[in-house]
Amino acid sequence: MNAKSTKNSDAQTDVLALPEGYRAPPKVRSFTFAEVVAAAGRGMQDFRSAGLTSALFGIAYAIGGIIVILTAAWSDLTWISYPLATGFALIGPFAAVGLYDISRRLEAGTPLRLSEIMGVVWAQHRREIGWMAFVVLFVFTAWMYQVRLLLALFIGFEPIASYADFFHALFTTPNGLIFLAVGHVVGAILAVILFSLSVISFPILLDRDIDFITAMITSVQTVVKNPLPMLGWAFVVVMLLIAASLPMFLGLVVVLPILGHATWHIYRMAIEPEEAPAPAKGN
Repeated sequence: MNAKSTKNSDAQTDVLALPEGYRAPPKVRSFTFAEVVAAAGRGMQDFRSAGLTSALFGIAYAIGGIIVILTAAWSDLTWISYPLATGFALIGPFAAVGLYDISRRLEAGTPLRLSEIMGVVWAQHRREIGWMAFVVLFVFTAWMYQVRLLLALFIGFEPIASYADFFHALFTTPNGLIFLAVGHVVGAILAVILFSLSVISFPILLDRDIDFITAMITSVQTVVKNPLPMLGWAFVVVMLLIAASLPMFLGLVVVLPILGHATWHIYRMAIEPEEAPAPAKGN
């Protein structure tokens, strides 16, 4: 009887045993907005420490924004310039992957070699960050389609010849003002959705070997568990990106790196340290 009980107990232990290499899901902490501000301060310190290495990512992002707007103007797609400029911020978390790696290296005391950092960024196309980039692209596409639909509904299908005509239609006509109101509400909803899905996803995918679905769930859990601090941070991010984009995106040279480094430290603050994987059976 005792032998049979021991055998059953061993069988139950095998069933309950974690598989080899099992990693526990990331655990989300509770925090305050004051802690978010402190993490942002550490992000500013990283920007000062990294110097030009960090600023290069802001320069590349700003140049990308300028090229996008100039291309729209050159193609006589005046109507698309404003939504492109505002929607361009949606890809900021993906553009900041290199900045997350810089903060990780500063944290570990690893030398900042640009070639190695770019190697890490390039390697992400073979990892789960590639799928997160697809999610960002999907939301950005949805953003552009809803803008075109709302323009057609409120402004009409007639082409707009110049920026003067476009802004006149937006700010001096009832339909233009309604378009701005509805468009910004819809855009805010999309922005909150993408922020919730991605704010923690990109740094955690760079730092840990997990799938992008788990990363998105963890990111949403972080926002749900800490709604006021995280939505407050989202508001700060939006305001800074808008202010930085006004002078032809040139402010992004400084703002994007600071936000990228700050996001890394918010991730470190929000998520418990990774637990060691389960050992192989028999060890």
